[in-house]
Amino acid sequence: MTEPRDVTKLLAAWNAGDPQALDRLLPIVYDELRRLARIRLRSEARGHSLQPTALVNEAYLRLVRMKRLQWEDRAHFFALCGRVMRHILVDTARARKFAKRDGGVRVDLDAALLAAAPAPDLAALDAALAALEAIDPRKGRVVELRFFAGLNVDETAAALGVSADTVSRDWKFAKTWLYRELRDARRLAP
Repeated sequence: MTEPRDVTKLLAAWNAGDPQALDRLLPIVYDELRRLARIRLRSEARGHSLQPTALVNEAYLRLVRMKRLQWEDRAHFFALCGRVMRHILVDTARARKFAKRDGGVRVDLDAALLAAAPAPDLAALDAALAALEAIDPRKGRVVELRFFAGLNVDETAAALGVSADTVSRDWKFAKTWLYRELRDARRLAP
């Protein structure tokens, strides 16, 4: 198993302009990225057009195109990968919704968040998360790291530089807040 510090060293080398660092990094992180993609896609409606490999490949292409990224560590890298995957899924959902004009792709946020409620529209989830980030950016980052990047409480705390207790409180608040926002959006929907 690769040590997190190996990934961090390769990220630092990539930051420094070493083009081979990315070539050495991808095989190390590929399985973890596929795991994150499978988690994200498990919540998608059946018949979704993206497969885990396609989602990882699209995320990789978007990351490679990004300039001036300063990777802090492995957790930061996976957090950004989770964010990129989120945007890909939102873009795909919006495109499908636009094409079908019938409500779009549905995705289950989290069993604890939605319990028995119907799955939210991914575009509605993105809008609700953007609203949360406007009110409290840290709570929005907690959702991104926990849900979209698949980090646990301790990894999220390390990535944000806060305590695990703070992450747990933020996560609980954010899930409740997002649930309320998504529920209210469903009520207002025509």
